[in-house]
Amino acid sequence: MVNDSLPFRPARAEDAGPLAEALLRNRDHMGPWSPYRTADYFTPEAQAHLLADPSALRWHFVDGRRVVGQATLSTLVLGPFRSASLGYWVDAEYTGRGLATRAVEEVGRAALEDLGLHRIEASTMPSNTGSRRVLLKCGFELIGTAPRYLHIDGAWRDHELFQRILHDGPPNTAP
Repeated sequence: MVNDSLPFRPARAEDAGPLAEALLRNRDHMGPWSPYRTADYFTPEAQAHLLADPSALRWHFVDGRRVVGQATLSTLVLGPFRSASLGYWVDAEYTGRGLATRAVEEVGRAALEDLGLHRIEASTMPSNTGSRRVLLKCGFELIGTAPRYLHIDGAWRDHELFQRILHDGPPNTAP
């Protein structure tokens, strides 16, 4: 069941503080799947800098003033490729409610309708069965395995690579 009771909206500059709190609150929860982060990453200043970065698009689930989830499209490539990389996380207190599925579906819609992308890709460690399940449920297909793909939790970890083809029409060749 996909949860639609929490607002899911584009990230805003004023989310920096609540986002830093969410990341710190979920540091242990996301640790097995996340790269090493220095203490300054968990500050409002660092998150404000990341939120201002125009090379990625971010959306947040919010519960009042709390940020309780995020989805990101990064590595956006336009022209004839029209692709981006997807990342997402959900607060430990909110897992199992369909939020990750809803985020992936809504970002996929935005990637197609707003950005005119042809495909989005995502990766996950084979042991991250929850994330794998979300991707498959949302129409992603497994396209391969990348050995020692990312440095996660202290070691280079294999990742499964997924993609979702959004359409097979001609690319919008605008930049």
